[in-house]
Amino acid sequence: MQAPGPGAVLNAMRAVAAVLILVVACSARAAMPNVASVATPVLTPSATPTGTPVATPTMTPDIGIVVMAAGDIACDPADPNFNSGNGTSTACRQRDTASLLVGADLILTLGDNQYECGGLAAYLASFDLSWGAFKSLIRPAIGNHEHNTSGEPLTFGTDCDATHSAAGYYSYFGSAAPSNAYSFDAGSWHFATVDSTCFEASCAAQASWLSGDLAAYPTACSLVFYHHPRWSSGSQPGLVFRDPFWRAAVAAGVDVVLDGHDHNYERFAPMDADGTASTTGVREFVVGTGGYNLIPLLASQPNSEVRNGDTFGVLKLTLFTNSYAWQFLPIAGQSFTDQGTGQCH
Repeated sequence: MQAPGPGAVLNAMRAVAAVLILVVACSARAAMPNVASVATPVLTPSATPTGTPVATPTMTPDIGIVVMAAGDIACDPADPNFNSGNGTSTACRQRDTASLLVGADLILTLGDNQYECGGLAAYLASFDLSWGAFKSLIRPAIGNHEHNTSGEPLTFGTDCDATHSAAGYYSYFGSAAPSNAYSFDAGSWHFATVDSTCFEASCAAQASWLSGDLAAYPTACSLVFYHHPRWSSGSQPGLVFRDPFWRAAVAAGVDVVLDGHDHNYERFAPMDADGTASTTGVREFVVGTGGYNLIPLLASQPNSEVRNGDTFGVLKLTLFTNSYAWQFLPIAGQSFTDQGTGQCH
């Protein structure tokens, strides 16, 4: 047998090498992962929290309520000074004081609301044409002229009630004046009024009622209003018949007492039951400046801080949760004023 030549051997070696290369390549391909078959991971963003947001606390401002007050208001329509409701320079200025009531939340009339005898026809012909524009806001106190049976001591008086029952007053104000003594709440304050015409209504019995009412409503701030002042530098200083009302107010920790009757304006320092200045006492305002006329002041009484006897106007009170501010508002053409602040007890 003839041995293969060098060329044949070389070709055989090349064939073997090619087979080996092919085997290695196939093995390597089998070991590699199939890249196309591996899914690319998708990142899902975290969900946004859906809890109820916490509200930021807000402070509600204590804006208070605005109370306007005055007594001794409307002239009898038969009064020579009535002048079709326009009055004169010195009398019957109810229309001018009524113009100051705009913006009030509550209006207190401090008695002698309608002269000369509080007849219903007089109310309709005088008071109603001025302060009556704000009737829905008014809570009244009754005065001595509402009880009059004639225009005494004057010679005129429209629709007077001969029964001493103040029929014109109750008819005109209706449910706003449920009785001669009543109380109510407005804002955060408690209010109470009584009939200070003691010869027409028992002041002792009303003082007992007042004490009970104030005890039943122990609010932080309270105000009592009636016609005749306990303290005054006017023509009737120190009206002792009204002392039971004052003592009831002091004992209950009342903050403010409003009165009329003396036709002027006066503010007292807080006082105790005996009229001695006290930081825990009651502050009294006399506001008999509602329009009828004005009467000069007499000698200044103890603890009188401010007095004026020649200006018509109303007292504006802004009553807050634990305090109050006051400002006397004069009619157009007059300039006296008084203002300040106080804390409730």
